[in-house]
Amino acid sequence: MKQKIYVVGFGPGDGALMTKQAADVLQAVDLIVGYTTYVALLKEQFPHQNYHATPMRKEVDRCRLVAKEALQGKTVAMVSSGDSGIYGMAGVMLEVLAEMGVDLEVEIVPGLTAASTAAAVLGAPLMHDFAAISLSDCMTPLEQIYRRVRCAAEGDFVICLYNPRSHARTAYLGEAAKIVQEFRSPQTPVGIVRNAGRTGQRAWLTTLDQLHTQPVDMFCIVIIGNSNTYCKNGKMVTPRGYCITSSGSAI
Repeated sequence: MKQKIYVVGFGPGDGALMTKQAADVLQAVDLIVGYTTYVALLKEQFPHQNYHATPMRKEVDRCRLVAKEALQGKTVAMVSSGDSGIYGMAGVMLEVLAEMGVDLEVEIVPGLTAASTAAAVLGAPLMHDFAAISLSDCMTPLEQIYRRVRCAAEGDFVICLYNPRSHARTAYLGEAAKIVQEFRSPQTPVGIVRNAGRTGQRAWLTTLDQLHTQPVDMFCIVIIGNSNTYCKNGKMVTPRGYCITSSGSAI
């Protein structure tokens, strides 16, 4: 394997949901670097690899360590759950390398996202246009988050919420639901998946007006349907506009 930095999205955590490309890279590199929780997940699948873990909010330090190890001749993988380019480490890694002024080859390896994994568990809620919005204000001002929620709701997008509620952020999800209700029926279907694609996965359906009462935390993905989303036989579906004939074909 050619020496370089790989930024790897390893999917939700279950080995069956990891791409072959990601698995091949993680098996071959000299060092795997990542957030503590992600490293713990990967150690179960790649127990003989070398790892370096750092806690949350040490992302920039993590990237500098990766660059340093690569400059010393190691082939290194920076890992993210889901897809490395969607709320992952790909952008941070590229920005840090530019700031350091080093010329290292970077390959970004995509992975199965939390949104697509949760959607598959719920049925087919993302069949039409959707918006992904994080309710964490660690990186984005809260006012801007709510503005994005409002715009997505007004545009009738299905809305996929990441980081919906934490111990410190207990009210943001309820406020987001109120904003969406300005444009959507209180009975709009909402799907929630906890630990999507991981051990302990749990999924359930509710409605927009009941969202604020749900036991949602940082391990959950929340999908709010658009004006046409419905639930049937325990599945959440957002129709795309196909005309289904009596024979069952789509035209």
